[in-house]
Amino acid sequence: MPAKKTTARKKTRKPAKTAKRGKGTRSGRGSARPAIADVKGAERREVGHVRLDIGRAGAARVKRMVYPAGFRWSVDMKPVVGTDYCMHAHVGYLAQGEIHIEYPDGCVVEHKAPQIVAIEPGHDGWVVGKEPVVLIEFDFEKDTIAKLGMPDAHRHK
Repeated sequence: MPAKKTTARKKTRKPAKTAKRGKGTRSGRGSARPAIADVKGAERREVGHVRLDIGRAGAARVKRMVYPAGFRWSVDMKPVVGTDYCMHAHVGYLAQGEIHIEYPDGCVVEHKAPQIVAIEPGHDGWVVGKEPVVLIEFDFEKDTIAKLGMPDAHRHK
């Protein structure tokens, strides 16, 4: 009589059930991302609905800028700043989200995280989608354009 073949069965463990909470927030409600933590040692400001955390690094400033979903420069900042376009150069690292940039000549530039960005002065811009934009920016206040070798306005090459 032939021997019976037996197959070994592995015991599998089901993962333990965890309490259900909202997607990534401390309170269990709201956006899909956790709350954005404070930056240790940074000065906190809010301008035109943009959260700014600013710290010094040598002669430069390092800024974390958090633009909320729905932000548009010409709607939220223009009344605060008083110019038709953003005249600041932005150089840094786009850590989260997507932004749409338009220049007066009709040129459009879109940036989606993660990405290094260099945005020339004289632009309008807005957050694309429902996710806030987080930009880590490096600047030299009024000397940013000169020290970073950027053009003073957008031009086609």
